[in-house]
Amino acid sequence: MSFATAYVGLGANLGDARQCILAALAELAAMHGVVDCQASTLFGSDPVDASGPQFVNAVARLHTTLAPLDLLDALQAIESRHGRARPYRNAPRTLDLDLLWYDGLEIQTPRLTLPHPRMHLRAFVLVPLSELAPGLVLPQGDLGTLSAQCTDQKLWKLEAG
Repeated sequence: MSFATAYVGLGANLGDARQCILAALAELAAMHGVVDCQASTLFGSDPVDASGPQFVNAVARLHTTLAPLDLLDALQAIESRHGRARPYRNAPRTLDLDLLWYDGLEIQTPRLTLPHPRMHLRAFVLVPLSELAPGLVLPQGDLGTLSAQCTDQKLWKLEAG
């Protein structure tokens, strides 16, 4: 059976954000169609183009048999189980799961754009992604160069536990 490699960005800034991210990572690992799930370090970040408290962020690498839109549906189901509401663009959230990259595919549909269209601008994506895929090159450049361009975005590692 063949599988694809996908990267998912996780973020939360409402409620117990750390616990929500950890629970979501466990759900990703147990999800039907996911063969393997590896998680980056948890990071804290200030909101970027959003409001509310500080975020807890991570990236997960999935080896999956799910097609991109099926994976997106599964991610949105996890968000819903965690009370994700979308009252307005970039609203504070209990959980945000973004499909960032899927086996190098370039897709642009009303529901899904791959690679994620803003990931190259977000230190809270690039830094944890570089832990899992240091050699990954996005259409805009390599992860190290791109993250160095995000100098205005403060990011810090969170202690395990």
